[in-house]
Amino acid sequence: MRPIAPARVIDNLPVRGGEDRPSIQSGGDAWGWRRIGRRRRLTGLVKRSFSLAGHRTSVALEEAFWDALISIATARGQTLSALVAATDAARTPGQPLASALRVLALREYAGS
Repeated sequence: MRPIAPARVIDNLPVRGGEDRPSIQSGGDAWGWRRIGRRRRLTGLVKRSFSLAGHRTSVALEEAFWDALISIATARGQTLSALVAATDAARTPGQPLASALRVLALREYAGS
């Protein structure tokens, strides 16, 4: 496990690394995270966790891609978890899961 870098404090807000100011303009914390409902959001990405092949993993995608994937899963009579697991099993070695999910959504909506 990689050690966490020590935090500095600027204007009573924790800051990591070489940042001069925390990035909280969008209402997030000092690292740019915003809480949306029960999910944390980083720079427009929504992060979801899944159990794939017995291991927990997280995927961060734009909300529009999650909406598309939920629609695809519903149309196929699957849960989102089942769709993500099938995509994980079918992706090429070395291809990031987030990339494979984006490609799936684009292909489905492009009709190919």
